[in-house]
Amino acid sequence: MPKYKVALLGLGNRGMIHLKGFLANADRFEISAVCSSSEQKLQDLKGRYGVPRVYTDAETMLAEVKPDVFCFATPPTVRLPLIELAAKHGVRAIAMEKPIANSLQEARAIGQLCRERGIRAIVCHQQKYLSSFDKLQAVVRSGDIGDIVHIHAKTRGWLYNSGTHFVDYMLWINGGARADWVVGHVHGKEKLDDSHPSPEYALAEMLFAGGVRGTIECGYLSPAYLTDDKFWPDNRLTVYGTHGYAWAETDGRWAAFTRSSNGELLQGQDLFWAPLAQDLIQSAYTRDLADWLDDERATHPCNFDVSEHGYEILYAICSSAMDHARVDLPLEGSIEADIIARMRRELPVTS
Repeated sequence: MPKYKVALLGLGNRGMIHLKGFLANADRFEISAVCSSSEQKLQDLKGRYGVPRVYTDAETMLAEVKPDVFCFATPPTVRLPLIELAAKHGVRAIAMEKPIANSLQEARAIGQLCRERGIRAIVCHQQKYLSSFDKLQAVVRSGDIGDIVHIHAKTRGWLYNSGTHFVDYMLWINGGARADWVVGHVHGKEKLDDSHPSPEYALAEMLFAGGVRGTIECGYLSPAYLTDDKFWPDNRLTVYGTHGYAWAETDGRWAAFTRSSNGELLQGQDLFWAPLAQDLIQSAYTRDLADWLDDERATHPCNFDVSEHGYEILYAICSSAMDHARVDLPLEGSIEADIIARMRRELPVTS
């Protein structure tokens, strides 16, 4: 099997997790170069992992190394320019963080460029690799809860931080069926100045092709199932069927009430959201990229096309709330240039 050259930009917490994912698959990937604004981090990394080349400029790195894979873990303010650099230097695949853009126009420009250049892009909506989510998917696919009728996602994180994950997981658990319409509510301005600008709370209802309904709630009014020290993994995806239901949490818990459970609630606690679990799921996420590069007929569970539609849903939630109207998808015609700026102007401050 071929081995793919990787160039990595960004050595913060998420960058190091991506690095470990590639190192865990050393039979499929070679870390050829790393780029960071921190000379100290670069030298430490070079000594610790033996990375052959380090850079402080991404374009110089791409021009000299010509990697197969360009992975970047940067703030969402930097997206399209990096994709354009990758296209310019013939990169075959991109691995990026969420959210995929700072506007719907930017997300669509990224998607169009990747499709035109044949670049395979994946987005790190990696929680679907958790064993609890694997259990949920197995129950749903078995048909033991019957046909899906409703999907509910809740996260204590805000819309463009954790909500982007759980919109993606709603699409994933429903077999990729796209949303036909969205009705949304948002309020609160405090998180609009966050590194992942979002309203403090968002609640939305949507209808997927095929008739499945979906509900998502993100932010401080979302129900808390865990203690405050587990704020970030306090997320749950629930699937209701014609004959039962099942749910999974980021913290590893899962439960199911099914046709074959004889009236009992099946439940368990699998590997939870801790460093070991993150390393394992990042390794699996990364290995699937190698498989996708190997086979043009394959795809990746976190491919950009799904994330692009997920981002369209996030935009529709905010647009529906601001215009007090249902938003039909796919969005066509005039699109608000900066929905975040509009929310900063128009949303009241919460008390």
